[in-house]
Amino acid sequence: MLCLLSTRQYLSAERIRGIVPGYADAPSDDAFFRTFERDKTELRDLGIPLEVGRNSVFDTVDGYRIARRDYELGEIDLEPDEAAAVALAVRLWDSPELTGAAHGALLKLRAAGVDVDQAAPAIVESKVRTSEPAFTPLLAAVQAGQVVSFDYRRPSPAELRERTLEPWGVVSWRGRWYVVGHDRDRNAPRCFRLSRIVGEVRKIGKPGQVRRPENVDLMQFVATTGGEVSSVSTVRVWAASGRAAGVRRRAKVVGERDIRGTAGDVLELELRWPDTAAGWLAGYGADVLVLEPEVLAKSVRERLVAVAEGDVL
Repeated sequence: MLCLLSTRQYLSAERIRGIVPGYADAPSDDAFFRTFERDKTELRDLGIPLEVGRNSVFDTVDGYRIARRDYELGEIDLEPDEAAAVALAVRLWDSPELTGAAHGALLKLRAAGVDVDQAAPAIVESKVRTSEPAFTPLLAAVQAGQVVSFDYRRPSPAELRERTLEPWGVVSWRGRWYVVGHDRDRNAPRCFRLSRIVGEVRKIGKPGQVRRPENVDLMQFVATTGGEVSSVSTVRVWAASGRAAGVRRRAKVVGERDIRGTAGDVLELELRWPDTAAGWLAGYGADVLVLEPEVLAKSVRERLVAVAEGDVL
């Protein structure tokens, strides 16, 4: 990567072989080209764009380079909580298909100067795992836009039925994975818990036949139809000016207010499962103050006091 970034010219494979340490030790030309192709694939998997071309019409072989305009990121300005969320997301994915992409994103953020400490403790530790066998084939079907069928075990009444689904997405809700899509058997949108899928996920038809409808909130659909009843409550919080971007993205400003000499905004947001939002809001520390409901404000205060006293909740 450093070799290809340091030149504006296209470098042939043989030229790279003479520059990069290790390539010259290849026992044969075939061994070198196998290693070279493997390394090119690895760079592309990390999201590093390789340009292929020739410096002039007299060149007889293609060369390679990495254009800085494509490799370098633009200016990134993440709040501390957002940077922590990136690190938490990297720890979330433990499937081989997603690990490379997550670490590639982390590599780019660090290269841009964003301080993302993957080992730092988080207020909320990820508990989601992608151990269900159906996860990988369903995710691939969503990306390919392909219909699938599978055997699904219903808990009540206890029975096993085959389902044919046009998958729209795979989402995690409260520690469980669900696939959402159009159920052809019922001719209606449905979600299915991955842990209840029995056997193999079978692909039907050609890729590109499934299109996710616009304005469909998969997470909300699972929350309202996935077998758990959720409630929505309106919460009012105060946020310091220019802080708590994560809260602001989900809220609307309804006023301005100074608290103890610090300017800020009064925000109103709707939360599902408000009783479990205390840990999330407490993570913003002094930048966020819950105004109402009082039960949520008390829960946040208790968490902050516990942290101040050295007890981890």
